[in-house]
Amino acid sequence: MKIFSILGIILLCALTFIIGYKLPTSQNPAPETTPSQITQAKTFHWKMVTTWIPNLPVFQDNVEKMAEEIETMSAGRLKVKVYAGGELIPPLETFHAVSQGVVQMGHGAAYYWAGEVPAAQFMSTVPFGMKAKGMNAWLYSGGGLELWRDLYKPFNVIPFPAGNSGVQMGGWFNKKINSIDDFKGLKMRIPGLGGKVLAKAGGTAELLPGSEVSTALERGRLDATEWVGPFHDKRLGLYRAAKYYYPGWHEPGTTLELIVNSQAFAELPADLQKIVEMASYALNQRIYSQFEAFNIKALRELKQEHHVNVLAFPPEVLKELKRLTVETLDEEADKNADFKRIYEAYKQFQADDAAWNAVSEDAYRSMIIDQ
Repeated sequence: MKIFSILGIILLCALTFIIGYKLPTSQNPAPETTPSQITQAKTFHWKMVTTWIPNLPVFQDNVEKMAEEIETMSAGRLKVKVYAGGELIPPLETFHAVSQGVVQMGHGAAYYWAGEVPAAQFMSTVPFGMKAKGMNAWLYSGGGLELWRDLYKPFNVIPFPAGNSGVQMGGWFNKKINSIDDFKGLKMRIPGLGGKVLAKAGGTAELLPGSEVSTALERGRLDATEWVGPFHDKRLGLYRAAKYYYPGWHEPGTTLELIVNSQAFAELPADLQKIVEMASYALNQRIYSQFEAFNIKALRELKQEHHVNVLAFPPEVLKELKRLTVETLDEEADKNADFKRIYEAYKQFQADDAAWNAVSEDAYRSMIIDQ
């Protein structure tokens, strides 16, 4: 019996060894691959269109830099081919192209789609509204971005803040503005809500891409134009087409946007989604920083080399433009529920931002001026 017991133990051990024995690695079947691992190994090829003309400094070149950074940070798993305005689709068709999934990404400014999404204008800029600092605070930390994404959701588009021009100039005019009556009959390139205010003042607002602005002014199709600020205005040679240059009131801090097709974004693994988000965050800061630095130098050159005089709108003109702005916003709010909802949120944050600035930046500025 003992012999049989010992033999039984030996057989049991041998069987256990055989069952637990693993074949050499080369003969093992391939391990199972989870869906998430398959997605992470996949390379995504995206197309991106912009509203900017080819090689436009600060705008187009930084978007292309962002695409390169996305590819680098993703180790080549997300490749983005960038097309300037007109290279693949017309500049002002960017929103539709992303919405319909023709391309996965776009870059522009929300007020370009005001005809379809009127409330989107708050996500770019509002006459006499918040500057870049206030816009960033509202969008990132004051609930503005949540409102923005809710607004674009029906269009299958996800927006990200992706640049800010800072305070834009009021534009170049072929005649001096001495009173509000000087806007009557004035043909001016000016987008968004600023264009609606101009119309209320008796002018005619036109929305032209940057490539057409200088020629239209030189040939008399326009009496005035705003573009961006000293750096880009100088580059377009607008000082040769008109001689009166005014500070801005209509675009105090224009936010630019990166828009992504929501279905395409959902197909990305979480790490690539985060890379897109962080790339847009970096782009937002880089564009604003460059604008501030480049405009300083360009304004000095406009004054010293081209003898441009920056004039000031008379106080009574600005007062009337501000009144017309409030009137315009109220009228638009009465026509559109989304516009009204976002207007109320914007207005409240602007008031809070102004109260804080009164005891911070404004107070500090007064100290410097007093010295």
